[in-house]
Amino acid sequence: MNRIAVSLIGLMVLIAIVALVPADFLSQGAPTAGNPPDFSGVYYPARGGGGARGPAAPAGPAQPAQPAAPAGGQRATTPPPPPTRSAPTADLSTGRAANAPLLTPEYMAKWEIIRKSRMSGSYEYDPIANCLPPGMPFMMSMPYGMEIMQSKDRITFFSEWQDAMGRVYLDGRKPTQRILNDPTYAGYSTGRWEGDTLVVDTVALHPDSFIDSSSPHSDQMTVHERLRFTSPGVLENRITVRDPKALVQPWEVVYTYRKAAPPNDELREFACPEGLKDRPAK
Repeated sequence: MNRIAVSLIGLMVLIAIVALVPADFLSQGAPTAGNPPDFSGVYYPARGGGGARGPAAPAGPAQPAQPAAPAGGQRATTPPPPPTRSAPTADLSTGRAANAPLLTPEYMAKWEIIRKSRMSGSYEYDPIANCLPPGMPFMMSMPYGMEIMQSKDRITFFSEWQDAMGRVYLDGRKPTQRILNDPTYAGYSTGRWEGDTLVVDTVALHPDSFIDSSSPHSDQMTVHERLRFTSPGVLENRITVRDPKALVQPWEVVYTYRKAAPPNDELREFACPEGLKDRPAK
């Protein structure tokens, strides 16, 4: 067989392979040789995906009420209700879920204080009702959707919920002692690519935030994430939380998001403080 014939056959095989690749995958950041995938876009919790668990992972926390994500990741026709201060976000009156993070006795005692406070109607231990950021990793539940902005050196996650933001540095920088001494709700995140997977480690997390909607943690908590496309437009985030003081064992949760297409790829301003005027006098 001459070289021309061999080249033509090879070209035909290549064309056939490309034809089998879904067009939407090619347009949604499929990785190429030497280049990571492009996560840029607006995402909403996938139907049945937000808070879904892998086979080996224990179930995660109960999530805040969230609008169902229509097929294709489009925004629901009925918008979520505006934030309100008429009552705590969750009063914990039903007790602690069996799939919640396993806390040490010291931090279970802290949780009991939080529970009794919320059940009394107090806002003292309800950061969401006080318009504070949900913190990591709880902010990644993204009940109102999120936008991912990606460049070579950093990736930014912006949540419509509470206007929370997290930034992941990809340029090899490390947190300084000054940063470690000044913890924040989103913490300080650094990342790297392992093939098509974004691996993120977050430290310097504010101890006044929660692991889920109510589980306290110490200043030693760290969050490890692995994000990847599992199918065209479907992004999986596998999260592992470690805290030698607050957790009996590492806690895992998996969130799944679906990329939205125009014109449903627009987030709205949350403006939580507007609801402060509705807070009953206490």
